[in-house]
Amino acid sequence: MTRLDGKVALVTGGGRGIGRSVAQKLAAEGARVLVNDLDTAEAEASARAVTEAGGVAIAYPGNVTSDDFPRGFIETALRKFGDIHILVNNAGYIWNGPLHKISDEQWDAIQAVHLKAPFRILRELRGFLDVRVAQERKAGAITHRKVVNVSSVSGTAGAAGQANYAAAKAGLHGLTRSLAKEWGPLAVNVNCVAFGYIETRLTQEISGETAVMIEGVARRVGLTRPMIEAIKERIALGRAGTADEAAGGILLFCIPESDYITGQILEVSGGLAH
Repeated sequence: MTRLDGKVALVTGGGRGIGRSVAQKLAAEGARVLVNDLDTAEAEASARAVTEAGGVAIAYPGNVTSDDFPRGFIETALRKFGDIHILVNNAGYIWNGPLHKISDEQWDAIQAVHLKAPFRILRELRGFLDVRVAQERKAGAITHRKVVNVSSVSGTAGAAGQANYAAAKAGLHGLTRSLAKEWGPLAVNVNCVAFGYIETRLTQEISGETAVMIEGVARRVGLTRPMIEAIKERIALGRAGTADEAAGGILLFCIPESDYITGQILEVSGGLAH
């Protein structure tokens, strides 16, 4: 028996990096996983990797900021798997710049993906919870469900050049703690993992072609070599974390051992000094 046998997990941004590792870890513990990603090929590749390893996963491509995404995401999970036990709000990207050069479009785009999208998915999930929890309570059962929001130390400590991103992630902390109080009576644990310097395509060394495509528009990402070295000097463990190590922090909030933990912001940063 594995710790998540019979559970159904939803992971946004699960096609690459940390999200893909999360999907694999949850599946390895027995969960059936609905894997979302903006990139259809990556979502399908992530789901395929799970199934090839003996797990169960289905791809659900789509943009988390789209108006119809929350309903489609939730309804697909229920139609395919019949229940929802874990939601990991992981999708996102960075679009950095000094405050005086951040446009309204740049600000709004980052708020939309990192704060508004999780809010809208969670709001959609509540309708299911009301019905299912009532059924379970009538049958004399209590089932702990888990929400894990993915944040950054930029949201806990701030970061020069990331005012839009830091503000969105700090907002996510407020959403996490508020929802932990609202949904506690439903036996839903709501927590947040704030990552430090993790090796992903968003934190790779900047080159001329370092960018992510967001609906056909290239967004430049990455860090300069001096920035990377300065960060590493402040990490107690002396190195960047891997996607697999980052995913381990999320897994901690999904397993039964965390059933009495809620409303927490856990930094997974290798001891990064603020």
